[in-house]
Amino acid sequence: QLQAFGGGLVQPGGSLRLSCAVRGYTLDYYVIGWFRQAPGKEREAVSCITGSDGSVQYAESVKGRFTISSDTTEKTVHLQMNSLKPEDTAVYYCASGLYIRCVLQGWVYDSWGQGTLVTVSS
Repeated sequence: QLQAFGGGLVQPGGSLRLSCAVRGYTLDYYVIGWFRQAPGKEREAVSCITGSDGSVQYAESVKGRFTISSDTTEKTVHLQMNSLKPEDTAVYYCASGLYIRCVLQGWVYDSWGQGTLVTVSS
């Protein structure tokens, strides 16, 4: 099971930290991804991390602003979001999958948590 939390309302240029709590299995054999979906738009992959070696991927739209990390002890994956823009407004989801290395492709992930809403607005 996955549970995403940490969303909220933030002004442009501000920061938020999303967290994804993983229950029922360890992170070692899984890849964890963050996805987002804005109203009227398709789901977009944002970032992912490979549990076994910590390798990460970022969408071009968030590179340099977002940082993904994992806490294997707490079995939690964080997404630190800085320099937020109005176009980052979306429902953010975390998902997990059994795969050798994380990729920004939705088909890899077969377990999804509920979303958390991020609104960037002044």
